[in-house]
Amino acid sequence: MVELSGFPRFLPEAAPEDRPGLEARCHEASDRCHAEHVPHRGADWGPKLTGAGFTVEDERVITVNINSTGGSRGGAVGAYALGSLRHSVAGALAPADLAALDGLLDTEGPGSLLRRDDLAVRTERTAWAARRTG
Repeated sequence: MVELSGFPRFLPEAAPEDRPGLEARCHEASDRCHAEHVPHRGADWGPKLTGAGFTVEDERVITVNINSTGGSRGGAVGAYALGSLRHSVAGALAPADLAALDGLLDTEGPGSLLRRDDLAVRTERTAWAARRTG
């Protein structure tokens, strides 16, 4: 079983320059939506697995922090992910935040993620290895 701690992060905290903290606000909006529709996200699955008749053999937290070397590869991954996030949070963002996010996603624009060299993939996952008891 692998549980996501949340949606990956890509931007530095102070980015973009015209709307610092934009990604954090997007994540907060997404977390509110998920709390309502996916209340078990972030759960401790060890007891749930045990309760379902499994023996938990191991549990590990996997931390991912991959710095981009810039260019379109890191930007493309970030654009895909943040584009997906945009669809779920658009109604919950302030107009200025939505405009800033659109600027990051505009592949031809000067603020495009494809032009940034400060992106990183940061996330965490928890994995449980379990076997059926008996």
